[in-house]
Amino acid sequence: MRMKNMARLYILMLNVFIVMLGIGLIIPLMPTFIEKFGASGGTLGLLIAASGITQLLFSPVAGEMTDKYGRRKMIILGIGAFAVSQLIFAWAGQMWLLFVSRLLGGAGAAFLVPAMFAYIADITSEKDRSKGMGLISAAMSLGFVIGPGAGGYLVAYGLAFPFYVSAGLACVATVLSLFVLPETLSEEKMLEKRRSGERREPLLKQMTRALKSPYAFLLILVFVLNFGIMNFEAVFSLYVDHKHGFTPGDIAFVITAASLIGVFVQAVALGMLTNRFGEKRLMNITLIGSAAALVVCSLAGSYWLVFGATIVFFMLTSILRPAINTLISKMAGDEQGFAAGMNNAFMSLANIVGPAVAGLLFDVNIEIPYVFGAAVLVLSFLAAVGWGRKKQTAAIPEKV
Repeated sequence: MRMKNMARLYILMLNVFIVMLGIGLIIPLMPTFIEKFGASGGTLGLLIAASGITQLLFSPVAGEMTDKYGRRKMIILGIGAFAVSQLIFAWAGQMWLLFVSRLLGGAGAAFLVPAMFAYIADITSEKDRSKGMGLISAAMSLGFVIGPGAGGYLVAYGLAFPFYVSAGLACVATVLSLFVLPETLSEEKMLEKRRSGERREPLLKQMTRALKSPYAFLLILVFVLNFGIMNFEAVFSLYVDHKHGFTPGDIAFVITAASLIGVFVQAVALGMLTNRFGEKRLMNITLIGSAAALVVCSLAGSYWLVFGATIVFFMLTSILRPAINTLISKMAGDEQGFAAGMNNAFMSLANIVGPAVAGLLFDVNIEIPYVFGAAVLVLSFLAAVGWGRKKQTAAIPEKV
């Protein structure tokens, strides 16, 4: 990858790192905000889900606008909206303003993520694309890992202070994107998309159309993967507390260590693994490996076995996510914006559904979420193997 393109990639990494840092920042502070406003646990759940809802609703629109008006404008709009959302959260004097902040933050992420993935597709060759996707995924993971710890430290200077810091960093990223990040989509292509006369489809129709595309199966895998991750994370602390008596310090250590190892794998080893095995084979290996890790976590009888299984799960899913993103990008052709928007939409849907289902299953029996998650991943592995063989057969020309 050229040095100039690497510099652009670093700016994108900074943008998404700041957004994920801001999302992670709020996790340890949310109960304090809820207590401050005298709200219930149900309200807390709605507040967490709010950003996922707007991210889901705006992702298809954002993907389409990325193809019509350019990647750069959507990136600036997304990171700028996130900066404003953080300021609103810091200044909020009433509960409804917290919801406005979360809704606006979700919309900002919806505009940022598809444009960012499309931008990476523009500046990388097919050979280097997995490396670019891996670095972006590593920046996302690192932001989310550092966020909670940073929030817990910065709150010592005031409850609103972490959000001022997050908003300030987002403003810096907005200015950098405005003056340093060039547009990668030509005016001719943007004009062609705008003149095509295609009316914007409703979200449901766009998702239906996406499920008829060549990369439909991969979008289903995006949903399954993020559903599995959210299913795991939503009940992990409750599960290890109930079953193994983990302290909050134990839980924080396991999650942070596992996430950091996942970040390292994404940043350093992903390109090498992709070149060695290819995206399809890598996808199959990580799907069945993730299922095995969930089973081991469920059967584990000691702290270190749980720790090891959690590390393996996070490491494998950190490889799986960019591998799927790369395959979608390669199959999207000239619809990079639409494909990235649909990718984000299916991910957002999983981020809403995953925690809700995990909580319901946990109330029935604490073992069910992991057993269910493992079963879904095994079925996905079998489907992925069949999909890969079908694609391979279709690629072989018929003998005359």
